[in-house]
Amino acid sequence: MIYPALYNGPVNYYARLIREQEIVLEQHDHYTKQTYRNRFRIMGPNGVLTLTVPVKRKRGTKTLMRDIRIDYDTPWNKVHWRSMVASYTASPFFELMMDELEPFYLGKIKFLIDLNMGLLQTTLGLLGLDSPVRVSDAFIPMAGVDDPREVIHPKLDLSEVDPRFLPVTYHQVFSERYGFLPNLSVLDLLFNEGSNALGILQKSLKT
Repeated sequence: MIYPALYNGPVNYYARLIREQEIVLEQHDHYTKQTYRNRFRIMGPNGVLTLTVPVKRKRGTKTLMRDIRIDYDTPWNKVHWRSMVASYTASPFFELMMDELEPFYLGKIKFLIDLNMGLLQTTLGLLGLDSPVRVSDAFIPMAGVDDPREVIHPKLDLSEVDPRFLPVTYHQVFSERYGFLPNLSVLDLLFNEGSNALGILQKSLKT
């Protein structure tokens, strides 16, 4: 199975990844806007917050994911980190994990796929996993199968495109205010549940 290279991907993404002996990330697909490839959703003091990495690419042309460069004309990395601090300082495990994640927001990683791959390896480690991660050698269509490159998408109805996903309720910061919101970034799960996060992911997908 080949997976899209997502930025702090959602719970249904990780529910699939943890079942793989080796994780292969797609780098030969055409980059498309408004996907999880450059955005993730967390729970903030004012509700769901979507944080987006600005990228550079030529308009009107198709660009492979491997060639997408990150745009640092605005301090998006500082904004993302400050937003996470404001949202999760009160969560049980944020302070235990912040030192692993903050370096990604201090430097200037050139390519989006490198940022996403680094964060993926780090979050897998926080889940207690050491699954090897590599990038694809070529684009291979997966006809007739449940292709995660297509079904894990913020604009699609989750119940229709990913019926195998079973959202498991866990405590979230601000849940008293907004109730439980499923399928946020895996960071929401990690910051709130710590070592329990892996067990929740294992229960989140029909086999």
